[in-house]
Amino acid sequence: MIVKEIYAKSILSVSKIYPYVINPYTGCAHCCSYCYASFMKRFTGHTEPWGQFVDVKVNAADLLRHEILKKKMDRVWVSGVCDPYQPLEAKYQLTRQCLEILAQYGWPVTVQTRSPLVLRDIDVLQKGEKFEVGCSITTADDNIRRIFEPSAPPIAERIRTLDELHKAGIKTYVMIAPLLPGAEGLAEELAGKVDSVLIDRMNYNHSDWIYKKHRLEKFKTGEYYEGAAKMLTAGFQKSGVPVNIVG
Repeated sequence: MIVKEIYAKSILSVSKIYPYVINPYTGCAHCCSYCYASFMKRFTGHTEPWGQFVDVKVNAADLLRHEILKKKMDRVWVSGVCDPYQPLEAKYQLTRQCLEILAQYGWPVTVQTRSPLVLRDIDVLQKGEKFEVGCSITTADDNIRRIFEPSAPPIAERIRTLDELHKAGIKTYVMIAPLLPGAEGLAEELAGKVDSVLIDRMNYNHSDWIYKKHRLEKFKTGEYYEGAAKMLTAGFQKSGVPVNIVG
């Protein structure tokens, strides 16, 4: 892993998903094989494979303190093209510092991660007036997780993370995106642990190659996705959890 400390020019950016996004890091050590964020290499000049470099924006909090005063308040996504709680966050605490500032000024925040490290910041998350935290969980089968997300935390740890956040009074959601083989069991595993669900298929340009490599071609079909999404929706609805299906 190549780690560089850099000074960014800005941190509170406009997003196509939410009004704003904060990415305290460029690059992600989780190295999920389907990650759309690998397109960032076109703009950063990195020649290393995606997942083998991380740029640490050491001035992220300082930038945010200035930028938050100049922009209209709206929801902030933490983060869009990196996991804000990837392993380096344990050392640098950039995500925590940014969340403290956002909570101080009352900005609404959506955190998205795969890491139980987010539990470290429960005290900050509880201060946020309109904070929500989600975990990306693509399958209930950890063997499938190892194929597609070899460097990401195990599924059981993510489910435990959502449970602890939910019990702490923090609004939680699960993002089943992309929906991978074995996802059908997630409705039962997450019952009582999330407030909402988002489901999406794998629709990235290189998905065909990934499925063929692991001999999982049959799972990329629309028939599988539609059947699995329908099963998941029914399971979550039994618990009264709203489901949003896209793709």
